[in-house]
Amino acid sequence: MNPYGACMTQATRERWVLGLTSLASLMVMLDALIVTTALNAIRVDLGATLEQLEWTIDAYMLSFAVLLLTATALGDRYGRRRLFLIGLAVFTLSSALCAMVGGIGWLVAARVVQGAGAAMVMPHAMALLGAGIPAERRARALGLFSSISGLATLGGPLIGGLVVEGLAWQWIFWINVPIGLVLLALVRPRLEESSGSGARLDAAGLLLAAMAAFGLAWGLVRGNVAGWGSAEVLATLIVGGVATLAFVAWESQAPEPMLPLRYFRSRAFSAGNAAGFLLYGSMYGSVFFLAQFMQVALGRGPLQTGVLLLPLTATLLIVAPIAGAWVNRIGDRPLIVAGLLLEAIGLAWFGLIAGPGLPVVQIIGPLAVAGAGVSTAMPAVQNAVIGAVPRSEVGKASGTFTMLRQLGAAFSIAVLAAVFTDLGGYGTPQQFAAGFTPAIGVAAALALAAAAAGLWIPGRNPLPTTQPVVTS
Repeated sequence: MNPYGACMTQATRERWVLGLTSLASLMVMLDALIVTTALNAIRVDLGATLEQLEWTIDAYMLSFAVLLLTATALGDRYGRRRLFLIGLAVFTLSSALCAMVGGIGWLVAARVVQGAGAAMVMPHAMALLGAGIPAERRARALGLFSSISGLATLGGPLIGGLVVEGLAWQWIFWINVPIGLVLLALVRPRLEESSGSGARLDAAGLLLAAMAAFGLAWGLVRGNVAGWGSAEVLATLIVGGVATLAFVAWESQAPEPMLPLRYFRSRAFSAGNAAGFLLYGSMYGSVFFLAQFMQVALGRGPLQTGVLLLPLTATLLIVAPIAGAWVNRIGDRPLIVAGLLLEAIGLAWFGLIAGPGLPVVQIIGPLAVAGAGVSTAMPAVQNAVIGAVPRSEVGKASGTFTMLRQLGAAFSIAVLAAVFTDLGGYGTPQQFAAGFTPAIGVAAALALAAAAAGLWIPGRNPLPTTQPVVTS
């Protein structure tokens, strides 16, 4: 029982839930992209090769994606707050190790551990938020949650540029330590414990889910390095695909499944996860290449790059809370479809005008439109998925959503990189622009596909999460 529960009003308790889960999400998601602006400094300091630099990002994403469902199942069984705290401790300690390492191999190893901590934090942040705030106020809370945690993805290049140019690359990891310690001190007394049904662990399901996520994620992140036709990539993708089919077959007949397949009979759950996969894929992929476009094609430094990407971040701060407040009034579907169409328009617009001599003033419009679209769609997508399951099972829903989001990011970056490599290169600003334009066009197409998936979400909001899942 929360020792301070009797001293807090319901409104105060909900503010603590929102504030602590959002801050934890911000810290975890920041490390997905903040490293990109520090890669050159890491290369010089640690003498890393290009492939080793790629693994400083891929190692984090792989362990994050592979362990998500396992961490979610453990949280449902033993307590979400407990796993949330363990994840915060692991993430904070591994961040300190990342900052202290003396070689690239140790940095990659520490990033693996950091990803494991993130896998325990992220799904439980959403689950604790979903369980701690009533359905009628959850959409607005998710809008605020999206605006805060989304800053990590869209503001990562700016923060990374500030840190690398003002201090040293190690500080992109050191800044996590005081945040993590504050969270560890506040979470236990301020957040109540919650759990799932208390069913025994689905060991076979956990193993198959981990194999599926590992095979698919490994194949995606290694495809452009090892070659899409290489034995390594083909073997891991086949293993991932077979494990996915085996997981579905097992879960359909398991007595206590870790992911009840009946969830997918809900159009809100299925279409919401499909839209989320494509939404976060287009967002991660576009930010990954936009940050490089500013530096390679326009000749800007890391800090200037972050500043030029501010239209994306600023719209997230303003639009996402408003969109979250509108979900209960007009439903998830209109916000998802309209937001993703705006994102597609903004990205396509930027791709059409992109070139080495692009004036800075012309950057603002398309990025603001794309950012407004992402900010409108994010809280509605999350609300559609979480609102489609019983309240006691929001952990499984958030774990599935977060895993698919990570796989969407890996899928998008791999596809955009393949398009870029085939049509452009890093030799000159003109070569980079030649590959960038079709790559950002693919990101716009992913946003359009996400909008199409959003059309399948029911026009009215799903039932509150105290109700069972029904076929829509």
